[in-house]
This record gives sequence, C-alpha cells and structure tokens, in this order.
Amino acid sequence: MPEEIRKRRRVRSSTVALGSMGVLAAALTSCGSEPDKRCVDRDSYDVLSGYRVVSDQLCGSGGSARAYGKGDADWYYDADVSRGYADDGTFSRSEAVDRDGFGCSGSGGG
Repeated sequence: MPEEIRKRRRVRSSTVALGSMGVLAAALTSCGSEPDKRCVDRDSYDVLSGYRVVSDQLCGSGGSARAYGKGDADWYYDADVSRGYADDGTFSRSEAVDRDGFGCSGSGGG
C-alpha cells in the first residue's frame, strides 16, 4: 500500500475516535446537568402564550414559592420562552430530566 493512503486512513480513524469521544462526553455529562427552568406564575396561564415568567426570587431555591408565602409562583422546566411567557414545559423536574437526557432517569444525577 502506498504511504499516502496509509496516512489518509490514519487521519480518518483518529477523526472518528475524537468525534466518538465528544459524543461520549456529552452523554455522560447530560445526566448530571440541571434542566432549564423558569419561575412562572401558575395563575397567569394564557392559552396562546403560556405562563407569565416572573422573578426567580419568587420561586426561591427550594421549589415552590408557596412555601415562602409569595404567591403561586413555581419552577417550570424545559419550556419554550417567548416575550416573557413560557409554554410547552413541565412543573416536574424529574420529567424534564427524563425528556432531555440520554436515558437518564430519576436515579440519575442532578
């Protein structure tokens, strides 16, 4: 086999190996990542727009704002956000992780 063909094969195989490592790294880190979340007012739902996005401070760090006496704000995960409204998401963090990951489930990271 000519030397030039051997060099091309070596380059192609290293490219495949590097690409595979990138996919593997993304799969391993996706289970531990936090799903995208927005603090929304549960009472503000509009059929055309979704839930109105409010300040993260209303949701606090522990989940629902109701525990802090700050109204009916709650974390809304993996939503499409447009013009201050969030739609097509879920209030369940574990459901959001299941939808996004590479087979991550409730026992996964995060």
